[in-house]
Amino acid sequence: MSQHHNALIYTMVIVSAADREMTDAELRRMGQLVTILPVFRDFPVDDLPAAARDCAALLADEDGLEKTLGLIAEGTPPKLKETVYAVACDIAAADGKVEEEEAYLLQMLRHALGVDRLAAAAIERAARARHTTL
Repeated sequence: MSQHHNALIYTMVIVSAADREMTDAELRRMGQLVTILPVFRDFPVDDLPAAARDCAALLADEDGLEKTLGLIAEGTPPKLKETVYAVACDIAAADGKVEEEEAYLLQMLRHALGVDRLAAAAIERAARARHTTL
């Protein structure tokens, strides 16, 4: 598995787990993103559970979140920084609400990736629009 795939999957896992509850909607969205996004074209979908477990194990370590954010930033090529942030926003919005912990984690991720504030606001709004229901 490539570093950018790890970065994307670790991003989805940490955002979903930020509020201590990985909802069915978030898990479904992870699977959907892995199957529809062009950045995952060369990713074996069967590797998703193992990568998610690796991330969970890393998070259990002391300073696990900081280490994970570092790996995400290190494994994300400049061309994919906004893509990784967009994936994070999609997971946060998947269950119809962005909890405070998820919003804080998105802010940490934005800083770790160096995503511009204006670009981040546009990405966040687009994710909210995609997941809004009546």
